[in-house]
Amino acid sequence: MKLKHIITSLLLLSIQVVSFAANKPAKPIPASHLTHLYVPTIQKLKVALVVNQTSTIDNKHLVDSLLKLGIHIEKIFAPEHGFRGNIDAGNDVPSSIDSLTGISIISLYGNHKKPNKADLNNCDIVIFDIQDVGVRFYTYLSTLHYVMEACAENAVPLMVLDRPNPNGSYIDGPVLDTNTCKSFVGLHPVPIVYGMTIGEYALMINGEKWLTNQVKCDLKVIPTAAYTHASFYTLPNKPSPNLTDNASIVFYPSLCLFEGTVISVGRGTYNPFKQFGHPLLANNYTYQFTPIAIAGMSMNPPYLNQTCYGINLADFDANKILKKGKINLDWIMDMYAKYPNKESFFNSFFNKLAGNTLLKEQIIAGKSICSIRHSWKSDLEKFEKVRAKYLLYP
Repeated sequence: MKLKHIITSLLLLSIQVVSFAANKPAKPIPASHLTHLYVPTIQKLKVALVVNQTSTIDNKHLVDSLLKLGIHIEKIFAPEHGFRGNIDAGNDVPSSIDSLTGISIISLYGNHKKPNKADLNNCDIVIFDIQDVGVRFYTYLSTLHYVMEACAENAVPLMVLDRPNPNGSYIDGPVLDTNTCKSFVGLHPVPIVYGMTIGEYALMINGEKWLTNQVKCDLKVIPTAAYTHASFYTLPNKPSPNLTDNASIVFYPSLCLFEGTVISVGRGTYNPFKQFGHPLLANNYTYQFTPIAIAGMSMNPPYLNQTCYGINLADFDANKILKKGKINLDWIMDMYAKYPNKESFFNSFFNKLAGNTLLKEQIIAGKSICSIRHSWKSDLEKFEKVRAKYLLYP
């Protein structure tokens, strides 16, 4: 109860700093901006930061802001895409020294996903501040899990600076079967879209005892101010190289399933996750795009320099997905129906993204969307009850 009281007090305090104009909702303020809520706690501590390019206060990086405030930053931990957020998906993130500050950067991607005892040596506290997009297969969740586990095992407290979730208004999709589909793109029994902030999710990991050996992290969440799960929030920075704007972030839960198939989601273009297609679909679609190598986004995308034919979502209103509160299954079912070589449509990655082995079978069998959704219903209802225990925001 002590932790719950602390979190409630911080939430009330954070809301007090926001002024509300008449009949106009206040803009959500990420916890990193509310320095008065956490800087006094860390002023005399050796701090490790889990951060990337989204870890900012206004236009200034959290590292620079804390250094200016006299905080001792012992080291930086970097997730997938790296500290600067310019490494392509799936590529190794090397450890290094930050050229601007001289601080050691330790990679938490590739073969070293979890901090070890040596990594946490001389660290009095770890602070996690990374913008999430509210989707199960976005790997920052797995980084959070392993950081929490390492902190618990090495008796180092963890502070999460919470941030708004741009897909936080709904939950949808199959719940991950941890017996068959657990991986770095899904560690926990949650749906594709889970409707929680990263801080709420951290509380759930702890409360549901999902860490190895059911260890518990000494966790404090600094809440976002003026946020509700219905809040519209425009991200000030790209959360990863190929999520370039609000529309791509909203389309991402639906389109990322294509990464478990032969279909391109537009990597190697300047509009990834806002179009999709394949070179063999010229007879089905007139819209076309050609992936190229783009530094900082995709240097070796699928179908490099090949013309792909498919669908452009430039005129599709992304808000429709948020209003319906459902991922779009029409797109993947339409692509499967039109792709000529159906036996090669799916790859081994699909079940990990879907979170179960059933969705692939249902698409192949030609099941209706209504039938597919009905198969999720029971698990989603169970998840809603779990989720409700950890919500910090209305």
